[in-house]
Amino acid sequence: MAEITSRRGAGQPRSRWASGFPPQVLREYALLADGERGILVGPRGDFAWMCAPRWDSPAIFSSLIGGGGLYAVCPVDERFVWGGHCSDGSLVWNSRWITASGIIECTEALAMPGDPDRAVVLRRIRAVQGPCAVRVVLDPRADFGRQGMSELRRDGSLWSARCGHHHLRWQSPPRMRRDSSGALQGVVRVEAGAHLDTVLEISARPLRTPPPDPGVSWSKTRDAWRHAVPELASTIAPRDARHAYTVLRGMTSSGGGMVAAATMSLPERAEQGRNYDYRYAWIRDQCYAGRAAAVSQPLPLLDEAIAFISARIMEDGPNLKPAYRADGGRVPDERRLNHLSGYPGGSDKVGNWVNRQFQLDSLGEVLLLLATAGEHDHLTAEHWSTVETTVSAIGKRWQDPDAGIWELDDQHWAHSRLTCVAGLKAISRITSASEGAPWNALADSILAQVSRDCLHSTGRWQRAPADPRVDAALLLPAVRGAVAPDDPRTTATLDAVAKELSSDGFVYRFRQDQRPLGEAEGAFLLCGFIMSLSEHQQGHPVQARSWFERNRSACGPPGLLTEEFSVSQRQLRGNLPQAFVHALLLESADRLAEH
Repeated sequence: MAEITSRRGAGQPRSRWASGFPPQVLREYALLADGERGILVGPRGDFAWMCAPRWDSPAIFSSLIGGGGLYAVCPVDERFVWGGHCSDGSLVWNSRWITASGIIECTEALAMPGDPDRAVVLRRIRAVQGPCAVRVVLDPRADFGRQGMSELRRDGSLWSARCGHHHLRWQSPPRMRRDSSGALQGVVRVEAGAHLDTVLEISARPLRTPPPDPGVSWSKTRDAWRHAVPELASTIAPRDARHAYTVLRGMTSSGGGMVAAATMSLPERAEQGRNYDYRYAWIRDQCYAGRAAAVSQPLPLLDEAIAFISARIMEDGPNLKPAYRADGGRVPDERRLNHLSGYPGGSDKVGNWVNRQFQLDSLGEVLLLLATAGEHDHLTAEHWSTVETTVSAIGKRWQDPDAGIWELDDQHWAHSRLTCVAGLKAISRITSASEGAPWNALADSILAQVSRDCLHSTGRWQRAPADPRVDAALLLPAVRGAVAPDDPRTTATLDAVAKELSSDGFVYRFRQDQRPLGEAEGAFLLCGFIMSLSEHQQGHPVQARSWFERNRSACGPPGLLTEEFSVSQRQLRGNLPQAFVHALLLESADRLAEH
C-alpha cells in the first residue's frame, strides 16, 4: 500500500548533506550522457550537475555552480582513495574507492537510447573486495535549487514524487528515510562480491508505465553504446579517439543537434566575468565534429550534423545564427541567476548573447562539411539546395563585418573570410566545372581582398585590417585548403604562431596584451590540435605528433577536455566537456595516422 510521507516542496532548507560535496577541480568530473542531457559525477560519487529534461533546461542537480540538488553514492568510511574509468566506447562511468576495509565500485549511466522527455539514471553498487557500506542521498532540487521534492509517496522500496515540473520515480536501496532537510538518505550494506541496483527516473510526463528492470536497462544501454561507437583502431590513439567520438555521440540529441558543452557558467578565468552558457548547438562546432567523423570513413555523426545544419540553413539562409538550441529553436537571451553563488571564481548565467551575432566563418564551415559529405557520396538532391543557399549567403554577406570565431567585436576578420574561401573551393571540387566556376570565382575575389587588407608586412596573415596580430585560428583555413600548404603566407603564419603564441607544447589564441602568455588567459586546446594538423600538412610527422600528445594529455581520469587549460597549474578551465576540442582530437588522431 502506498504511503504519503510529505507534500512539502519549495522553500525547504538546503540539504544538510550538501556541505560534504563541495565543488572539485574540473579534471575530476566524469560525464554521463544519453544525447538528450548530461550528468557530471564528482569523485565522491555525487551528481553535481544535471539539467532535465533537456540540455538547456533548468538544473535539477546544480551544486557545481552553487545551487541545490544532490544524488550521491559514497563510502561511509571517509578515508578512501578515488579513481575511476569509462567502460570502453561508452559513457558508462565506474567510480572506484579503495577504503581501509575493501574496494567499492559504483557503475553509473544514463540509460540508452535516450528519451527526450524522460531520463533514466542507472547506478549499480558493487562490493569488489570485502563487504562495503555506502551512504546514499537523493535530494533533487529543480529550477537551479529553488524547488525540492513534494507529494512524496513510498510503496516498499519504490518512491515517487514531484520536483518542480518533474515527475520522479526511484527504485531505491532498502531502508531509505526522509530527513529534516527533505532528502532521502540511508546507509546501504553490500556483501562481498554482490551488487545492488538503483534506478532513478526523471520525466516531464506522469510515469504510468511499470518501472524499468535494472538488468534489462543495463543490457540495452551497453548494446546501444556498442552499436553507436566504432573501434577507430586505425588512428594513432585508438582509445582516446574512440572516447572523443563517444563524448560527441553522447552530446548529440535525437534531433541531430550537438551541444557545445554539457555545462554553463564554469569560469574560463577566475573573477574575470568570462562565464558562459554553452548548452546549445554551435554551427561551427558541429561542422568540426561532422568532418572529424568522416576522415577515414563516413560515421553516423556526419549525417546527423548535415541533417541538423541543413535545416538551419534552409530556414535562415544569410541570417544563419551562430548557435541554436539542440532542438533547432532560438537560443534565449543571456541573464544572470543571482540566487546562486557560482562555481568558485565565477558567476551564473543562462542563455547566450551569441543569438545576436553574425559569424561569417560558420557559412564556410557549412560548405566544408557538405563537401566532405559529397566526397563520401552522402549528399542528396535536397542537400544540394543547402549548398546553393549557403553559397548565396556567402555572396551576400562576405563583405559584412562579423563577430568571428572568438565571438568578439564585429570586424572584417581574416579567418572568417578565408574559411569561406576554403569552403567554396572544397564544394567546387565535387561538382561540375561549369557549376563550380562561379563559386571558384567568388573564392578568388574573397582571397584577393583578404590578401589586400590582412597580409602582414612579414608575409603572414594578420587578424583583421586594423589588427596586425597573429592568431592561431589563421592556421585552420590553410589546413582546409584556402591556400596551398607551401604558399608563403601559410608557412609564415605557421612560423609566427609557433614563435609568438606557443609555450611548453600548448598554443594560445592570440596575445591579449604585453603580458607573458598564460597571464591573460589559458592555452586553447583547440589551437593545439590545429597546430598538430598544420604540422602534419607540412609533412612534419614528429612535430605533429608532439603537439598532439601534449594537448591530449590535458585531462583527468575521465578523459574530458575543456576549452582552456592553465599550463602553470595544469588545470582545465571553462565549460565541460568542450565538444569542438574533442572533435579536433578525433580528427588529429585519424589524420596523423596517414604517416
